Amino acid sequence: MRRRVFAIGILLLLASSQRADEFKFPLKPNSVRFAAIGDMGTGEKPEFETSDQMNQQRKAFPFDFVIALGDNIYGGHGSADFEQKFASPYKTLLDAGVKFYAALGNHDDASERFYKPFNMNGANYYSFKKGNVHFFALDSNYMDPKQLDWLQKQLQGAGNDEWKVCFFHHPLYSSARKHGPATDLRLLLEPIFVKYGVNVVFAGHEHVYERLQPQKGIYYFTEGSSGQLRPGGLERSSITANGFDGDQAFMLVEVADDQMYFETVSRVGKTVDSGVIQRQQSAGAAKP
Repeated sequence: MRRRVFAIGILLLLASSQRADEFKFPLKPNSVRFAAIGDMGTGEKPEFETSDQMNQQRKAFPFDFVIALGDNIYGGHGSADFEQKFASPYKTLLDAGVKFYAALGNHDDASERFYKPFNMNGANYYSFKKGNVHFFALDSNYMDPKQLDWLQKQLQGAGNDEWKVCFFHHPLYSSARKHGPATDLRLLLEPIFVKYGVNVVFAGHEHVYERLQPQKGIYYFTEGSSGQLRPGGLERSSITANGFDGDQAFMLVEVADDQMYFETVSRVGKTVDSGVIQRQQSAGAAKP
């Protein structure tokens, strides 16, 4: 088995926050551009307004796809629910050819994996590549040995020159008041993430936005406020780099070579966080 060794004491993975009036996406040719939303599937007015803001932001930042971090459809799961809570709010994006890649949340029905616009192709967990970024969508509801074995093989097979991005529903680290961190899940996943060089992890579940200080060289984002919101639900802690719990929000991300640029935008278009992450470089790899 391969083992990635990372330099200690050197800032190989650096996120620098920037003022909203200073931040700009580079919009480099062939960069990977996407949005991240979580806990969005309410079918209520704030979800539609957040989607409208995503459409507005896409005029300046033309993202190609969206990762959905779970709780994609609240309540019933009939055809009317999928229409009201997903197809209708995101119609403009879908009509423009923007693809959605979903992970399952605790309020989702497993049948969602067969819903074609979620691009899960009938699987609870799956991977896909965009440019130099390898994405791994996990089912954090049922982290069984089969899924863990699949994840290790997938990460091991990914190239050392690729970004490795995992996304799922339950955050491994969180300062939110309602649920807090999924520590049992962390015990299962974090050693794998560290061993195989995962760069960034996106999760939802907590109805707030939070960017964590890097944990064991990995950046964690929680974006669970794209539809549901828990005002005042974030209790900032020593691991909080930045956060926002005052309105619905979503993330915009551009991966350009070894930099990941990110901006978190509220329902009314306010930038509440932004910055740049430098991909950590392997200091060597041991082979069996």
